[in-house]
Amino acid sequence: MVHTSKLVMPAILLAAAFTASPAVPATDSAAPAAQSWLRLVDKGAYGESWEAAGRYFRNVIPKEKWVELIKAARESLGELVSRELSGSTRTTELPGAPDGDYVVLQFKTQFQNKKSATETVTLALEDDGAWRVVGYFIR
Repeated sequence: MVHTSKLVMPAILLAAAFTASPAVPATDSAAPAAQSWLRLVDKGAYGESWEAAGRYFRNVIPKEKWVELIKAARESLGELVSRELSGSTRTTELPGAPDGDYVVLQFKTQFQNKKSATETVTLALEDDGAWRVVGYFIR
């Protein structure tokens, strides 16, 4: 059983060590990009979520390992009940990652088997101008 309070996916969870500054509005496209990616995870399309993730994410963790880790974590939580964006922070630096343009989003989430969770999704602005997920953490 995976304890979500200690769910750590190697080097992908940049947000776990990030100390948030006061919340600032996310860009108009970062939050929808995160929500779109989360829908893939919610429906169990774990391989697709890896493919839709950012370059840094895909370079750090092999697809098969991601699928194994996220499947174990999410299946123990049960179905998604609700999710609400509760905060955002924009930064150019994250521990262990190259400097870049990042948005760290936090969601208040309720699952069937966990009534109160916080999902942290870190996105990077990639060269093509699209925001893509580079970190995911559930607590």
